[in-house]
Amino acid sequence: MGIKVYAAIPVLNELENLPGLLEDLLNQQNIEWVALLCINQPEEWWKITEKISICNNNKASVELLKSKAIPGLHIIDKSSPGNGWIGKNHGVGWARKTAMDAASGIAGSDDLIVSMDADTRYSSCFFQSVVDSFERHPGAAGLSAPYYHDLTGDVTADRCILRYEIYMRNFALNMLLIDNPYAFSAIGSGMACTAGSYRKIGGMTPKMSGEDFYFIQKLRKSGNIIIDSGVYVKPASRFSDRVYFGTGPAMIKGREGNWDSYPIYHTNAFEPVQKTYNLFSDLFDNDINTPMDAFLYTVTRGQAIWQPLRNNAATRGSFVRACMQRVDALRILQFLKEKNGNYPGNNEQRLKVFLESRFNTGKEINQILRNLNFASSEIRHLDTIRNFMSEQELLLQKQKGIV
Repeated sequence: MGIKVYAAIPVLNELENLPGLLEDLLNQQNIEWVALLCINQPEEWWKITEKISICNNNKASVELLKSKAIPGLHIIDKSSPGNGWIGKNHGVGWARKTAMDAASGIAGSDDLIVSMDADTRYSSCFFQSVVDSFERHPGAAGLSAPYYHDLTGDVTADRCILRYEIYMRNFALNMLLIDNPYAFSAIGSGMACTAGSYRKIGGMTPKMSGEDFYFIQKLRKSGNIIIDSGVYVKPASRFSDRVYFGTGPAMIKGREGNWDSYPIYHTNAFEPVQKTYNLFSDLFDNDINTPMDAFLYTVTRGQAIWQPLRNNAATRGSFVRACMQRVDALRILQFLKEKNGNYPGNNEQRLKVFLESRFNTGKEINQILRNLNFASSEIRHLDTIRNFMSEQELLLQKQKGIV
């Protein structure tokens, strides 16, 4: 038998999106699959007036899924009265973990667990692209699929999703250009790993939000991440407060003009990160100053940074890996945010400097960048910038294959 795909899908208030999801699942070509959908909510919501509509939506979702009687479709009911989450253990992180744990319990070591979302659309070759990617990169710990947000036609929503996606791609492109091992975007609707890798890292650590970020980072610390699968997933572009941070909450903040949490980092801000990584090998011999030392000492509250890693590393290679795990994607983001005010220009000016200095942008892009204003530029111009950045990211991902 060939590799089987186990799709793990959290579902909350998604009745309108389930028909599209089921259509996409049924259209997957040439791959045997099982889908585990965790319909979930806190038990107490049944007693909260403003939450009843969500409870009823989940109830209808369970009924719809049962009525379809689709082979390979498994319902994990964490929403019906008596089945909901109790206490603090609830949210998308617990739902995703519950579905992925269930998949891990029945999958073979070489089978693939694919994290998906109910509000995301998938091409008919998505599962095949994931399987092909792991066959192309045997031994990889995980996969991060490329993503693309389709526009809605609503000017406000489109402006917000384009601004957010440009922020994400600015970070990812800069990380790719400095050959950082965390040069990927954490997209809960497009992550995958073998069941063996999932069990090796102890599964997903549940979070109220951002579980995808911590999970793919955890996978990266155990091995390489595939970034060249080539087939886009298409998450919804919608204002949503289902989670505490991520696309939906970013759009809600952005609608009010608050993009403070999602700055366009100056491209020069990534140089200290690159220089620090380049010093990891030399640090095995003795302490030397790195551009990130001051920040890292605040993280360790003044304790030694590198000596504890040396004490536990038998070889230079194992020490370098330990450094990479210490200075991970979370620390890099924290460092960038701390130093953000040290670099010149507003968000638009920084994006212009980055794209024109690192890529062959051409006349049209240069003209748009000269007059770029995230709050007032035409949607088609923002979309042109987004599409250019998406294309460049895909080209770099294909060049590197894994990180």
